[in-house]
Amino acid sequence: MRNFILITLLVFSLISAYSCKLSVKDDIPKSRLGCEQFEKYLPLLEGKHVALLVNHTSLVGKSHLVDTLLARGILVKKIFAPEHGFRGKADAGELIENNVDAKTALPIISLYGQHKKPTVEDLKGIDVVVFDIQDVGVRFYTYISSMHYMMEACAEHAVKMLVLDRPNPNGDYFDGPVLQNEFQSFVGMHPIPVVHGLTVGELALMINGEYWLNDSLQCDLSVIKMANYTHDMAYSLPVKPSPNLPTDLSIRLYPSLCYFEATEVSIGRGTYMPFQVIGYPDSTFGQFTFTPVSIEGMSKYPPQQDKLCYGVDLRHENLTHHFSLKYLLEFYEKSGKREDFISRKRWFNLLAGNDTLLKKIEAGWTEEAIRESWQEELNAYSKLREQYFLYP
Repeated sequence: MRNFILITLLVFSLISAYSCKLSVKDDIPKSRLGCEQFEKYLPLLEGKHVALLVNHTSLVGKSHLVDTLLARGILVKKIFAPEHGFRGKADAGELIENNVDAKTALPIISLYGQHKKPTVEDLKGIDVVVFDIQDVGVRFYTYISSMHYMMEACAEHAVKMLVLDRPNPNGDYFDGPVLQNEFQSFVGMHPIPVVHGLTVGELALMINGEYWLNDSLQCDLSVIKMANYTHDMAYSLPVKPSPNLPTDLSIRLYPSLCYFEATEVSIGRGTYMPFQVIGYPDSTFGQFTFTPVSIEGMSKYPPQQDKLCYGVDLRHENLTHHFSLKYLLEFYEKSGKREDFISRKRWFNLLAGNDTLLKKIEAGWTEEAIRESWQEELNAYSKLREQYFLYP
């Protein structure tokens, strides 16, 4: 009887252990980026003359896409680079010159500054352009503007465009005012909210499908989907997408804090915590202090350089943070609602995508009331967005 009980307990333990093993989520397939699915896009590139719109985020594992494709015999002829350059080291707004890549000897054509759109000469002899850049899902982040101009140039000159899709670290929601067409600029080219909730592949399909290219053109576009990806999937970027977005938290706070760029308030440029702190050289604004300094490769001439700034430390904010006007309204209030608090009003309106947000702030509207004024256009965008979903 004793042996029977021991054997029964042993069998029960083995069954339980096996059941537990099955319940562990290790059997869930790992998501695969577009660039990792060679079987889907290499056949589209073989024997073709290829150009790449890429930067430092264009990694396939630990290898750059340029090196990966060259090693596989793809005829890469030139590199196009967006804001911050091919290696991603240039400060925001810094002029990027055409160059030659030291490693591959390939020509690098800058698509920033006065030359944002490829010319017929730039695309001469090119059969396919591949876009593979890590975006952050925010309307005024200019990588998607460079994608738009490349799509437009490809449409005009009969060149195929291929987008290798990547996750959106702000892809679990959408929010903010929808851009009005009269406020179109390089920091806002499409009638979408501040946080658009799409991957670059989905956005490219929307741009094409809604005829948002010049003269209502459509380009010959293919998107290499990610495998096993969903919009609510958390994604930690392996490299910072630009010099002043060094952490997952800075990327989540970026949509909320970027409006401060139209003020004299510091949001941490010139520190190693950009887009995670807010301050101004006046103790009225808070007890937390920091001093922006010139940092090569991050911010050469930061706002309030070498001045002690007082404000708030947001480094303990939750990674579930969503777009908010809270911080902007609080600092505006602490400034005494100075008329010059938003010192670059035209720039603010371009970031907002309208001129009504500024008017509502200056008129004393609450965030709740401002949000209510966006709701109808967000509802319409929600229906549009669903038409271009590649992922649940």
